Amino acid sequence: MKPLVKFLLLIFSLGFGSFWVHAQDYRAYGFLGIPSSARIYGLGGMNISTVEDNLNVTDQNPALLGPEMGGWLDLNYMRYIGDSNFAGVSFGRAAGDHAAWKAGIQYFGYGSIEETLPDGSVVGSFSPIDMSLSGSYAHDLSSRWRLGATVKMLYSSYDSYTAWAVGVDLGINYYDPDRDLSFSVVGANLGGQLKRFNNTAEGMPVDLRIGMTRGISNLPMRWSVTGYNLTRWRNGNGGFMKHVVVGLDFTPSDKFYISVGYNYKMRSDMKGHKRSILSGFSAGAGLSTSRFNVGVALAQPHTGATTLMVNLGLKLVDITR
Repeated sequence: MKPLVKFLLLIFSLGFGSFWVHAQDYRAYGFLGIPSSARIYGLGGMNISTVEDNLNVTDQNPALLGPEMGGWLDLNYMRYIGDSNFAGVSFGRAAGDHAAWKAGIQYFGYGSIEETLPDGSVVGSFSPIDMSLSGSYAHDLSSRWRLGATVKMLYSSYDSYTAWAVGVDLGINYYDPDRDLSFSVVGANLGGQLKRFNNTAEGMPVDLRIGMTRGISNLPMRWSVTGYNLTRWRNGNGGFMKHVVVGLDFTPSDKFYISVGYNYKMRSDMKGHKRSILSGFSAGAGLSTSRFNVGVALAQPHTGATTLMVNLGLKLVDITR
C-alpha cells in the first residue's frame, strides 16, 4: 500500500477516535454547515453521497473527490439571508489513476451591522466575515471504495475580534455504478481553535453524518437520504426528523439534472420567523458538458428571504499527474 494511503488511513482512524471525545463540545463556526454546491443545496443543503464530476460536492465529503475532477476550476456564489453573500473557488488535480488533490477558498460575508452601546445608541458599524482555506486528498481503496480527508484553516473577523481554527473532515464512500448505489460516512469538523476571540474557547461543530443515494429502477431518478448531527439528540417534536435531509434527482441524461430536497430542521427553525409554505424545501437544476458545467439552486427559508446559489465549472487543462 502506498505511503500516502497508509497515512490517510492513520489520520482517518485517529480522527474518528477523537471524534467521540469532542462530539459534545459547544458549537461555533456554524458557517461550516453551509454548502458550496448548487446540486447539494437543491437536495436540501446536506448530502454526502451524490456522486458527480463536480468539485463543489466534495466540500461535504472529501471521499467524493476523484481523478475524474482533475483540471477543473469551480466557482460558487450564494446570495443568502439578509445582506449575506458567500463565494468561493476550488481547483482539482488528479494524482495518477486512483487519487486526486483539491485546493479551495470560501468567503462568507454578512453585510454591514450596526455597532451599538448597551443603551441602544449607534456608534458605528462593522462587517463580520469568515473564511476557509482548504486542501483535500482522496484515494481509491478498491474499485468501489474511496477514502478522503480535508484540512481547513479557518479565519473569523467580527469587529475588533479575530480568531483562527483548524478543522478536519474525514470521509469514506462506497459506489456501485451497476446498481447506481452510493453510501458514505463522514466525520466533519474535527479540530479546534488556534487563536480565540477572547478568553473563552469555542468548540468546533463536530458532526457524524451517514448518507445513501440510490437509483430508482427503470426511471431516470435517484433518491438520497442523509443523517447528520447524529451525536446530538434532543427530546421534542420532530426530534428524529431534525437529523434527516431527503432529496430527489431527475436525471434524464448525464448532462442534465433537476433536484428537489426537504430539510425539516430548516422548516422547524423558521417556525417563529414568518416561514413560508416553501420553508424547508429547495430546488435546483444543472447542465454539464465535457468542458463546462453550470448549476443553480433556490430556497426560501422564510417569507422575507429567498436564497440563490450559482455554480460554474470550467475544464482548464487535462492533468493526470
